[in-house]
This record gives sequence, C-alpha cells and structure tokens, in this order.
Amino acid sequence: MKRILVTGGAGFIGSHLCGRLIKQGNEVLCVDNFLTGARSNLDKLLTHQSFELLRHDVTFPLYVEVDEIYNLACPASPVHYQRDPVQTTKTSVMGAINMLGLSKRLHARILQASTSEVYGDPDVHPQPESYCGHVSIVGPRACYDEGKRCAETLFHDYRRQHRMSVRVARIFNTYGPNMHPQDGRVISNFIVQALTHQPITIYGDGSQTRSFCYVDDLVEGLLRLMAVEEEPGDVVNLGNPSEINVLALAERIVQLCNSRSTIECRPLPQDDPRRRCPDISRAREKLRWSPRVDLDTGLVRTIAYFEARLIQKGSPIHALRELARSEPLTQVAG
Repeated sequence: MKRILVTGGAGFIGSHLCGRLIKQGNEVLCVDNFLTGARSNLDKLLTHQSFELLRHDVTFPLYVEVDEIYNLACPASPVHYQRDPVQTTKTSVMGAINMLGLSKRLHARILQASTSEVYGDPDVHPQPESYCGHVSIVGPRACYDEGKRCAETLFHDYRRQHRMSVRVARIFNTYGPNMHPQDGRVISNFIVQALTHQPITIYGDGSQTRSFCYVDDLVEGLLRLMAVEEEPGDVVNLGNPSEINVLALAERIVQLCNSRSTIECRPLPQDDPRRRCPDISRAREKLRWSPRVDLDTGLVRTIAYFEARLIQKGSPIHALRELARSEPLTQVAG
C-alpha cells in the first residue's frame, strides 16, 4: 500500500484516477480547491477508509507525507481557464514549484499532467514528443499553454539538478463520465445540446479534427507512466491516435442521442488548432500502452452518464435544459 497525493483530484480526470488508485489498494489524499472540480465526482469515495479529501490551493505550499504525487491541478477547459488567466498561469507554475518541492523533500516520485496544448496549432502531424510546437504566447489560450510549458521546464530542471524521479504526460483530448456539462468542450457540449434537441453549434466548418481518448484508457496510461522504473524519455504523449473531424462527431452524437438537433456553424475561435492527433509510439514502446475503448463505446457511456445525472435531479429533459441555460454554452474544439 502506498499513500498517494492527487492534486486536482475532484476534477474530471482526477476523480477517475483517485478511484483507480483506491481499487489498487492505496491510500489516496485528494487535494482540490474546487474552482472547477466537484465534490459530487467523489461521492463513491468519500466514505472509503483509505480516501481523504483536503481543500487546498496548490499555489500555496502543502506539507503532507506521501509516497507518490500526481499533479493534475489546473483548469483544463478554455472556458474555465480563460476566466482568470493570471490564476491559471500561477496554478501551473507555482503549483509545479510547490509539488516539486514536496517531492524533493519526501524523495517521492512525481507525475506532471501536461497537455497537447503545448503543441499549439501544429504544423507537424501527428505530433511526436520531439515537436516543439507552434504556440502563440500572447493569445487567449496562452495562459494555459505557456503555463504548462513552463511546468514541464521546471520538472526537467528539477530532474537534472536534483536527480529526481519525474514523469511528464502530455494529455490529448479526453472524455467520459464526470465531465463538466459547461466546460465548452465539443463532446460535453454536443451531448447536452443533442439531449435537449438544441442546435449543435460547430465553430468553423467542422473540418478541424481531434482525437478523443476515453478517460479509463487515459488513467491506465497515467498509472503505467508512474509505475515504469526506467524513465521513458522527456515526456510521453497519452491520447487516442484515431482521428475524426468535428462535423462527423456532431452527426454521430445526434444519432446516438436519437436527437432532433440541427447543426449550426459559427466563426472559429482565435488560435483554435485545426488538427490535433498524438503520435503514441513512445507510449506503446515504453509503457506497452494504447487505447482500447472505441469512440462509439465511449460516447454511449458518456451519454448515459449525463442522462443518469439528470434523472437524479428529476425530469431529465427539463433539468438538462435548465442546466444548459444556467450559463451560455461557449464551445471550443478542445
């Protein structure tokens, strides 16, 4: 049994990671400031004797005793991280410094959740870890992109300077249960709109592509990256290399939801990448990892999650419609 710290553990990916770690027989300390995370994501874990939840902001030091650290804390959706871009950058940079300091003191292995956003709007396709990216440092996405790039730099410098055991995962588009219904990402937006028979809003002409990884597969990749004894290289891409354009995704979700929604196109947001697809050769070689859940299976599970959440609130369609109206859905292709 290990005692494992997961920062951002009440978030979408973090909550799934906490659940897997508990199932493996570990003690888990989940830390979150609940800026975008939700306590409800952890409902099944709150009464477990090996699970502990602490409200804390990683921009401040944390003094705990753990064996491993997964640093996932940071808003990951453009809708959320652009609300307070200064705080977003601080979370990535100061959070990395504080967690690396904790890791150094404890001699604990640490994993940084980075992002495919470090590649920006890529001119290399698919994107290998060696690609340095095509990123705007002044655009509205820069607070997240550059914050994560700086965090990666800190991790590599701590490794070189202090000979620490660090891992860095560049996470590509991920989806599944516990997604925030208003995070602005295409899958959550399309599902909410389709279930309420609202128009499906596509930004651009829908020809831009993404590669969607189901959350269970992504968590498995994180666990393998943390567990591997030999450091697998500077960073490792984790994502699904199966590419689909946004229009085809919208049409498939409408079909799976048996929806009457029509499709509407709107202008593409600034700096929104046209293509995004991982080269996962390193993950296959070093981690023996590749995604197993196909898109249709993952979408059916995700749709079922949103439907079940609404049934718990009462009338499914009425509740979902109110949920969608409580804040305008600003969709991005991430």
